Amino acid sequence: MNLPHAVRIVEVGPRDGLQNEPKSVSLEAKISLIEQLADAGLKSIESGAFVSPKWVPQMADSAAVLKGIKKRAGVAYPVLVPNMQGFEAAIAAGAEEIAIFGAASETFSRKNINCSIAESIERFRPVAEAAQRRGVRVRGYISCVVGCPYEGEVAPEKTAEVAKALAELGCYEISLGDTIGVGTPRDVREMLDATARVVPMKQLAVHLHDTYGQALANIYAALQMGVTVVDSSVAGLGGCPYAKGASGNVATEDVVYMLDGLGIETGVNLEKLYRAGAFICKALGREPASKAARALAAKLGA
Repeated sequence: MNLPHAVRIVEVGPRDGLQNEPKSVSLEAKISLIEQLADAGLKSIESGAFVSPKWVPQMADSAAVLKGIKKRAGVAYPVLVPNMQGFEAAIAAGAEEIAIFGAASETFSRKNINCSIAESIERFRPVAEAAQRRGVRVRGYISCVVGCPYEGEVAPEKTAEVAKALAELGCYEISLGDTIGVGTPRDVREMLDATARVVPMKQLAVHLHDTYGQALANIYAALQMGVTVVDSSVAGLGGCPYAKGASGNVATEDVVYMLDGLGIETGVNLEKLYRAGAFICKALGREPASKAARALAAKLGA
C-alpha cells in the first residue's frame, strides 16, 4: 500500500464542531477542551472564529478563549477570520495563525458568506497581505469540493480553480471540505487529481463529513493519493448550518483508531483524546458521534 508514514491531524472541534451546537458552552469548558486536546498530542487545534456573534453566537468569546489558553510550544491554535475586522480582532487576541473560508459552489458561497467566489477571493486578499506582513500563517478552506446542497455535483476543475486562487493568495495549506458528506472515494480521488495539478499535494488537506458514512473510506482514498493532513472533530461534533441534514464532521477518535491500525503515526494518544471528547459531550449533554469513543467507553467502563 502506498500510504504515508505520518499524518497531521487538524482538530476542528473547538471551532467547527462547537459553533453549530445549540447548547451554549462556557468559556472555561472551551479552554479546558483545547488544553485537553493539546495534552492528547494534537498539534493543530482550531480555537475559535472572529465572526459576527449575531450569526455565530457560540464563537462570541473567541478572543477570551485565545487569551485564556496556556499555549504550548509546537502547537498551533488557528482561528477563522472572514474579513479585515475579524483579522484585526484575532491579532489583538494573540492569534499566530488564521484561516479564511471559501467555496467551490457559487450558490453556497452566496448563501454562506454573502458574495460570489470571485468576490470572496478579493475580500480575502487584504487579509492575506496583512497576515504576510505580520508573519501570521494563513490556511485556506474550500467548502463543497465534491457536492453542494443547492447545485448538486461540483466539478473537480471548479475546486481546483478555487484552490489555485487561495494558494496564490499565500495560503500555506488548503483544506478541501466535503461539506455535506456526499462524496465517495472515487469523487475524492477525482477531485484531488484535478486539484493537485495546480496546487502541490503537500499543500492539500481533507475535511470530510460523514453524512453518508463515507468519511473514513474517503480519508483512506486521500491517503493513497498522497494527502498527509486530515481535519477532524473530537466526538464527531458539528456540521454545517447551511446544509440541511449534513451533521457530522468525521470524529477524531475514529480517524486516530484507523490510522493507528494502519501503522501511521499521528502523535495522538487515543485514550486521552477519548476523555477530551467525553468531557465536552458531558458539557453539551449529548452522546459522542464517534463509534471508537463509544467502544472505548464500554472497554474502559466509563
